[in-house]
Formats: sequence, structure tokens, C-alpha cells
Amino acid sequence: MRRLVVIATGGTISASADADAVLRPTLSGADLTEGLDVDVIDAMSVDSSQLTPGDWDRIAAAVRSASVVYGADGVVVTHGTDTMEETALWLALTYAGDAPVVLTGAMRPATSLQSDGPQNLQDAVAVARTVGARGVLVAMAGTVHRGLDVRKVHPYRLDAFSSGDAGPLGRIEEGQLRQTRDWPAAEPLGLGRLPVDPSRWPRVAIVTSGAGSAAWMVEGLRSVGVRGIVVAATGNGTVNDALETALLAAQSAGVAVLRSTRCGDGRIVPGGRRSADAIPSAGALTPVQARIELLLRLMADASVAQQDKG
Repeated sequence: MRRLVVIATGGTISASADADAVLRPTLSGADLTEGLDVDVIDAMSVDSSQLTPGDWDRIAAAVRSASVVYGADGVVVTHGTDTMEETALWLALTYAGDAPVVLTGAMRPATSLQSDGPQNLQDAVAVARTVGARGVLVAMAGTVHRGLDVRKVHPYRLDAFSSGDAGPLGRIEEGQLRQTRDWPAAEPLGLGRLPVDPSRWPRVAIVTSGAGSAAWMVEGLRSVGVRGIVVAATGNGTVNDALETALLAAQSAGVAVLRSTRCGDGRIVPGGRRSADAIPSAGALTPVQARIELLLRLMADASVAQQDKG
């Protein structure tokens, strides 16, 4: 049997509802994995809406430890669903290990009559133990998504995740993965190229284009030293004129800018408004995903520049 490590980070899967229906973390990694033949690392117990980029690095460090120190053949990360897509993409773009990494969580707490956590965890374990599995994945509601594609699309349903137009990697049926797409084939940046201190990471923000959007949204960000801006554009990448003018000025001043779409599915297709095309497209990346991509680009550029100086 393949050796598996489960890394617990918190979220609804580890929470119970009190008398006032307030969710509080009550379950440890050992509690979650009772009856499963796995090793456990309790990395943190945090509501994922409160995670920081520094926490991404802590989770990545735990994944590396599971792979190198524990010699895991597969890694499962239990995680809150609110920002699971962000951690999944971060790991997909930085984790360079051989063991597959499968994130999972729950939409209902352990005390719910419809608690989905136990089944999601069993499904994630099954995927992590699949021969040939690789890359960063998310297993939720019987569906497996690639970390590069996954996004949360519903605030409450049990099947709250989608892979957008790309489609899921497969389905879990009777404890077995029925695969419909190939495993991820990303080229991770490698965490060794990133600053150790998250306080040194560049500031990257998201602004949304819509009726009445104004230049002050960008001007305010520039005043506090933002290094990158993602604009969540309307439709096929169109941006309000006033906001677009401010973004182009920021870009000319050295701020990195990416243009995504605020639509839930689809990608920006080139050839819309010519002026908008002056802002680089993030393609199929959602605004949240584009922010992570831009953050990593800026850090990689800074690392190369530092090496050149050395």
C-alpha cells in the first residue's frame, strides 16, 4: 500500500457548530483520519478566509516535509473551501515534488446531518493512492479537479467547485478514479526561488471594472506601493474608460497589470476593444488566479534580478 500523509490546516471539515450555529474548529488531523492508514501533520487550524500568502508557504513546507521527511507516496491536505482554489493554484505553480497532492474539505461541518467531509476525505485518499497520480488536485463531491483549473462557484451547495471550461480530471466512483483528462503537467517555479520572509512579497491587488468605476481605485493602490494590479474586466475583457486610463498610466509607471474577466466561466478572447488589448490578458485565469500568477511572476523577476546583481 502506498504511504500517505494527511496535512490538516483547518476549515469546515474540522469544525463543529455550537448552539448558535457558529462554526468552531474541534477536530484534529488524527480525529479526521481515524480508521485510515495514514500519517498526520497538524500544520494549522485556520478558517481559510483568514489565510495569508505566508500560510501558503507554511502549507507548502508541510507538503515538502511529507514528501521528503516522511517519504510519502501521496499527500492529502484538508483545507477550508473559501480559498481552497488559491492554495491549490499556489501549490500547482510552486510544488516540484513527485508525490501527488490532493486538497479536500467540506461544505458542511462535522455536526451536520449532511456532513460531506468524511466522504470527501476518503475520496481524496483514494485519488492520492492511485497509481500514476501526479500534480496538485482537488477532490470534492466525487469530482477531481486540477489545481490549475479549479474554482469555487457556489457558496453553499455540496458540489461547490468547478473546473470551468477545462472540465474536471475525473470522477470518483465506488472508491475508484474514473479519469477523463490527463494528470497536470505544470512546470513549478520552485519555492527555493521565492523570498523566505512573506513581508518582502510584492503587493498585488484586484480591482473590478463596472458601471461607475473610477481612476481613484487605481490611484489609491499606487499610493500605497502596489506592484501589481489585476483588473476583473467585464465580458470579453472590456474595462470602464476611466479605470482603463488609470491602469494604463500605472502600467507605464512600472506597475504590472493583468486583465481577467469577472465572468464565472470562459476566457478572454483576443480582438475585443483595441485599447483594452494594451493591458495583457490573463487568458482563462480568474481574477483570483491571475493575482497569484502575477504575484509569482513579480517574485521570480525579483529573484532573477537579485541573482544578476550577485
